[in-house]
Amino acid sequence: MLKHLRPALVLLALSTLLTGLVYPLAMTGIGQAAFSHQANGSAIERDGLVVGSRLIGQQFTRPEYFWGRPSAAGQGYDARSSSGSNLGPSSQALADRITAEAERYGLPASDIPPDLLTASGSGLDPHISPAAARFQLARVAKARGLPEDVVSSLIDAHVETPSLGVLGEDRVNVVELNIALDALGRAPV
Repeated sequence: MLKHLRPALVLLALSTLLTGLVYPLAMTGIGQAAFSHQANGSAIERDGLVVGSRLIGQQFTRPEYFWGRPSAAGQGYDARSSSGSNLGPSSQALADRITAEAERYGLPASDIPPDLLTASGSGLDPHISPAAARFQLARVAKARGLPEDVVSSLIDAHVETPSLGVLGEDRVNVVELNIALDALGRAPV
C-alpha cells in the first residue's frame, strides 16, 4: 500500500508547492515588475492620500460634482459585492430603479443618457459617456460658479478613447474628472 500511496503524496506535495506557492509568487512578481500601478489597484493620490481608484467608481451626490452610473454592487460601489443587477428589460425592479434615477435629475428617463440610469455589468464602473458628462455640464458649472466653456474644456481633456483604438467607446472617468474639478476650484465671487 505504501508503494501506491507514496507517489500520490509526492505528486500532491509537488502540485501544492507549484500551484499554491511558486505560480502565485511568480505572477505577483511579474505583476509588480511590469504593471505595478495596476497591480496595486490603480490608486489616485492627492496630497499624498489615496482618494480613489481609476478602476472603481464612487458615489457623488453633491451638485458641484459629476455623477457616475448607479451602482448595483452592495450599498453602492462596494467592491466586495461586485456584480450586475441581473435585471432584464421586463423587470419591474429595473423600471422602478430607472424611474428613481430619472427623478434625481428631474427629467423624464427618455431625456437622460441611459448610462446615468442603469448600472454597469460590474456595478463598479467609474466611467460615463461624454454625452452623460455634457448632460450634467450646466448643473456642475452653475454649482461651482464656473463658465460652462471652462467645464466643457475639462470634460474634453478627460475623454478617454477606445483601448487600442477599437476596444470600447469614448468614455470619461468620473472620479478623475471630479478630482480635476476640485483642483480647478471655484470661480472667484
